Amino acid sequence: MPRPSDPIDPPTQQFSQIPPPAPPVPSAPPEVPEEPKRGFLRDPLSIVLVLITVVALVIAGLLGTELYVRHVADTVVSRAVSCVVQDQTEVSFGARPFLLQHLTKHYNGIHVQTAGNQIRQAKGMKLDLWLDDIVINQTANSAGTMGSLDANITWSSDGIKQTVQDAIPFLGSLVSGVATSPSDGTIELQGGLGTVTVKPTVSNGALSLQVVSLTGLGMTLPKETVQPALDAFMSTLTNNLPMGIHADSVAVTDSGVSAKFVTQNATIPNGQQDPCFTGV
Repeated sequence: MPRPSDPIDPPTQQFSQIPPPAPPVPSAPPEVPEEPKRGFLRDPLSIVLVLITVVALVIAGLLGTELYVRHVADTVVSRAVSCVVQDQTEVSFGARPFLLQHLTKHYNGIHVQTAGNQIRQAKGMKLDLWLDDIVINQTANSAGTMGSLDANITWSSDGIKQTVQDAIPFLGSLVSGVATSPSDGTIELQGGLGTVTVKPTVSNGALSLQVVSLTGLGMTLPKETVQPALDAFMSTLTNNLPMGIHADSVAVTDSGVSAKFVTQNATIPNGQQDPCFTGV
């Protein structure tokens, strides 16, 4: 029943519903400013490490190339000298960087030593060789030029005895010992049947053994008995040496004979002219 004092309510009335309050959003932590990133190459330590690594690689590469080139040159020189003297050799190139010499094809201070077994047919003969101012320039007529060659040769008394016994049958059958006399520069080839006294000399760039005296069966014999045999043998040692190599001096020592061989401003033969120089 309506009351007099109240207004009549409408049949329906819309009530707006107030949504519940949203849960509080958690506040984000305060942002910490990031330090600016530095590039790898902006770090001084990294730069130093990179430089050290690069330098080490370059040095290792140069060292490896140096050793390889020296090995190749060692093989070439050793093969050529061994072919000429018919003995084993050892080659060294000094402290100067060999790679630079190889690039310019100009070589200096090459040292070669033989084992001392023999030089050609001369037993007990040893070679100590220095090569200088070598320029490699392959042409149809040569492999290049060489400024100088100095060779010191030693020939032991025992080697002389063995050589005479093996290479000069007629004289070798009579020789049982060798004695040197540095004071007068002679060598005595001693045997049970006699003694041959020879004097090493240099004649026309060749090394020779000149008979001074010859005794046998208690009498003096003519020099011509053995001189031709000595001349024929010595010619096999010093004739036909390459590049104009020739004997310069000779001396008798307490232990044998020493001689010096030289050449200057020589033309290096190629493989077609001398098989020993194939590949130079």
